[in-house]
This record gives sequence, structure tokens and C-alpha cells, in this order.
Amino acid sequence: MSVILAFLVALILVAFWWLVGQGVMSRPWLETGAAPPERMQGRVPVERIGLGVFLAVVGALFALFGSAFVMRMDLEIWSALTLPPIVWANTALLVLASVFLHRAAAGARRDDRLGLQRDLGVAALATMGFLAGQLLTWRELTATGDGLATGPAASFFYLLSGLHGLHILGGLCALGMVAMRAEADIGRLRLRLGLCVTYWDFLLLVWGGLLFLFLGWANQLVGICRGILT
Repeated sequence: MSVILAFLVALILVAFWWLVGQGVMSRPWLETGAAPPERMQGRVPVERIGLGVFLAVVGALFALFGSAFVMRMDLEIWSALTLPPIVWANTALLVLASVFLHRAAAGARRDDRLGLQRDLGVAALATMGFLAGQLLTWRELTATGDGLATGPAASFFYLLSGLHGLHILGGLCALGMVAMRAEADIGRLRLRLGLCVTYWDFLLLVWGGLLFLFLGWANQLVGICRGILT
């Protein structure tokens, strides 16, 4: 538990430090008529600040669920969940989506609208393939007797992978809006694509963390951390 609390405190401190660096504590009503300080020019757009706050909250949410998963493993005889091989194909699709979003962002920097739209399409298809693969994963688990109410490990997997999938769906909606506005001002397009890239990289990181939990590697790490702290 102390490891999780230390992680959450560190996450909050990093988020607060980043927000202060973006000028969230500034008082513009006291600066009327004055030219903005040089350090305030070129400040990170408010959209990036908003996304950073949102990702900090979502990260804390998944961290809390992860801590509940680890603590539950210590409270009773634990029946580990065996994930079907398809999860590795799903992971590859999510990595592919992130790679092509990075390519789309690079295309926006070159003002290559055609290549940008192509890369966005591949990223969207790979992401939808990931979601379809997740549904197949649930189906395979159910077929092998690991249903939603089979045990705590299965319940946690359905809950966390479902929550992750909902965030993927929200990202797809945002990506669709970016694709429909591909002819917009290039500066705004670069900003929106940058936000999508950050969001997809974050979801890829979260998915890696979920695999880390459900493959049993978290047990070893927690044991090491407890040994260091005690």
C-alpha cells in the first residue's frame, strides 16, 4: 500500500509542478496593459494543459484499481488468470496505431495533407482492430470458463480492460473530428494531432501496465519494493 501511496503522491507533485510551469498560478487581472513577460510567450496551449490534467486523473484512477488488484491478491487464495495469445496481437495493433499517429503528426509538420489522411486512416483501423480483438479476448476467456463472475482476477480484467476500451472509444471520436477537419489551419491541425499522439501513447502505456499486472509480473515488483522499504 505504501508503494501505491508514494506513486500517487509523486504523480500529484509532478502534475502540480507542470501546471505551475505553464503559468496556471499567474494573475492576468493584475497585468492589464502590460506586455506579457517573455517567459509567458510561447506558453503551452490551454488544450495541452487540459489534456495533461485529464491524463493525470485517468492515470490516478488506473493506479487505484491496480493497487486494489494487488491488495486483493494478498487477502485470499489467488487463482491467476491465463490470458489468451490474442492479447499480444491486440498489443501489436495498439502499437501500430501509435506509430501511424506519430507519422501523421510528422506529415502535418511537413504540410503533407494526403499522407496525413492516409496515416490517420491506418491508425483508426488499427485501433478498431484492437477493440475487436479485445471483444474476442473476452469471448475466449468466457469459453474457457473465465467469465465475469468466475473469480476476482477475471472480474478485474473485464473491468480494467473495459474501462481502457471506453477511453479508446473516446479517443476514436476525437480522432474522427481531427480527420474531418484535415483541411483546417495547419497550426490548429498540428496541435490536435499532437494531442491525439499524446493520448494514444498514454493509452498504450496504460495497456502495458495492465498486462504487467495480469501476467503476474507485478507480484515480483511489489515484493522487491517491499523488501527495499522494509
